[in-house]
Amino acid sequence: MSLSTLIKSIQDIMRKDVGVDGDAQRIGQLVWMFFLKIYDDKETEYELLDDAYRSPIPEPLRWRNWAADAEGMTGDELLDFINIRLFPTLKNLQPAHDDKRGFVIRSVFEDAYNYMKSGHLMRQVINKIVAGVDFNKAQDRHLFGDLYEQILRDLQNAGNAGEYYTPRPVTQFMVDAVDPQLGEKILDPACGTGGFLTCAIEHVRQQQVKTVEDEQLLQQCINGVEKKPLPHLLCTTNMILHGLDVPTNVRHDNTLARPLRDYGPRDRVDVIVTNPPFGGMEEDGIETNFPATFRTRETADLFLVLIMHLLRDGGRAALVLPDGTLFGEGIKTRIKEQLLETCNLHTIVRLPNGVFNPYTGIKTNLLFFTKGTPTRDVWFYEHPYPPGVKSYNKTKPMRIEEFAAEKAWWGGVDRSNRVENEFAWKVSAADIKARNYNLDIKNPHSPDAVVHDPQTLLADYAALQVKIGETRSQLRAVLADALENGK
Repeated sequence: MSLSTLIKSIQDIMRKDVGVDGDAQRIGQLVWMFFLKIYDDKETEYELLDDAYRSPIPEPLRWRNWAADAEGMTGDELLDFINIRLFPTLKNLQPAHDDKRGFVIRSVFEDAYNYMKSGHLMRQVINKIVAGVDFNKAQDRHLFGDLYEQILRDLQNAGNAGEYYTPRPVTQFMVDAVDPQLGEKILDPACGTGGFLTCAIEHVRQQQVKTVEDEQLLQQCINGVEKKPLPHLLCTTNMILHGLDVPTNVRHDNTLARPLRDYGPRDRVDVIVTNPPFGGMEEDGIETNFPATFRTRETADLFLVLIMHLLRDGGRAALVLPDGTLFGEGIKTRIKEQLLETCNLHTIVRLPNGVFNPYTGIKTNLLFFTKGTPTRDVWFYEHPYPPGVKSYNKTKPMRIEEFAAEKAWWGGVDRSNRVENEFAWKVSAADIKARNYNLDIKNPHSPDAVVHDPQTLLADYAALQVKIGETRSQLRAVLADALENGK
């Protein structure tokens, strides 16, 4: 049975339960169950490697001791066990000071809930999970990537605004471009389900991890923060499956809720890769954590300010931002001015429409910058659709091979020998300043490209009004002549 078929069959069972109201609750229910199953599979591995291993979960509450037996607890007995013993114990787990795994378990269950009311239906779900996946098998472990992507798609369909899954090709290209190194502190301040972090882990692991000590150093350097409980639970599970045995540096928190002035030298990082939420507004008061000149409730703008602040000198960032940030004015202008003055915004990759379909139709861009030196020139690269494709969709998604042209053009770590072509062009910082820091710059090699520059749009509008006036005068003259000759 495929993973998608397994999940669908589980959700079909949950739909029969009167306690589960809607897709969002079904997904939440599914995720904590999968977490316990996955963690139990990992504990089997820990026990093989370490005879002294002791689980942070009390013995009767371990998945293997209450869920794994298909003929085990069911009905009211199972329901009482879940509601009266399992959840209260894990939510209030009091691990020893050095038991980091115990703290991870507690953080996962702090915001988890059991919605199901039927112990019989719950047993059916548990049995499908037990029989369907063994995460000690490499093949099944790799399937978790497909699992959380499907869950994220389901979350979006359930109406959870802002849960935009970043396509794997975009994530991979961004991580490859910033090229994180072993020992560098890597952060995603809005990590969602952990796509950028897992990509960074594999990037460093494949290229530089040679010893056990290297692996330990890598795990210490991975940092993430996620505001919402369900994506955080998914991210924690994802980290465990990618070899981070104790992902304590992946926190359930709102990065923007901490005043900017409270972030000190110890909080600085070397690499930031992220797709911060955009199109939404933060809760009242969050903007007061930022300097008055940058105060806004627009989430993407606040994250850009935060990222500039958190990078060390020489630190590198890659992030996804909407078109609105590029051509926006007011506070957005001041933020972009700060960006160009304190960082080298060396590259903007302009993505075509449809990359984030079906989640959003907003056009997006990938910004790459290094902190510590001002911008002299910004290179733009307009990512084209592949031949024969007019838009991306479920059957024709973006593919990593599409970025081969950008990678060949990139010019390595120092970005040397870049040349203009039909997709690439360079604009000086002086020209951008003269444009009032409008970064929505038309591809000079594509005259039909859409322009959002206010001055250009106003000029075009004025010219159009002149043409309309001329046409109106001509029509008036023709009508007058017709009326005169018709007398």
